[in-house]
Amino acid sequence: MGGAFDMLMDRFLLAGAEFEARLREVRPEQWAWPTPCTEWNVRQLVNHMTAGNLNYVRLVQGATRAEFLRLRDADALGTDPVGAYLRSVEECAEAFAAPGALDRVLDYPLGKVTGRQALAVRTTDSTVHTWDLARAIGADDRLDAGLVAWIDDSLEEIYAGLSETPVAAETTHRFFAAPGGTLAHDASRQDRLLHRMGRRPQPGV
Repeated sequence: MGGAFDMLMDRFLLAGAEFEARLREVRPEQWAWPTPCTEWNVRQLVNHMTAGNLNYVRLVQGATRAEFLRLRDADALGTDPVGAYLRSVEECAEAFAAPGALDRVLDYPLGKVTGRQALAVRTTDSTVHTWDLARAIGADDRLDAGLVAWIDDSLEEIYAGLSETPVAAETTHRFFAAPGGTLAHDASRQDRLLHRMGRRPQPGV
């Protein structure tokens, strides 16, 4: 299968490494700082990413959408946030690399998806949250250009068939933030993508 689902594992690992790079820059006093995701501070955002990876592992192993939602906000960081996040990426990669995992049908909260589509969704989420973390702590917020281009080109395919998507007018915005403001006419591809994903990438927009 081509298109949005080419080189998925490589993209997932790259997105994880990009998030890790910003995570390693978090200073002790920054864990309680706010993020562009208004419901989370820095620690809660990192926990969302870590618990999310582990939840995707459980989906591959047969967990239900109800179990996914119940564990969505469980503490997955403990006393070692960086180590916990790195382990979650490794476990998620191992789960999706298992024979047949990409073709398995998973009980994702927004609809039944193959493992292949689930990993594409996870990679997209990881990439966008990398920007959120970078913005929160004042780190470099430039995302990998290849990931940005892939997501921007493939967004409809990545979220195809789900009950809520970042590109559907009828989305309730429970899972995806609504775009706000307007973009400059010369906005970069990254800024255009972030706007589609409900972020305000430029000051004043």
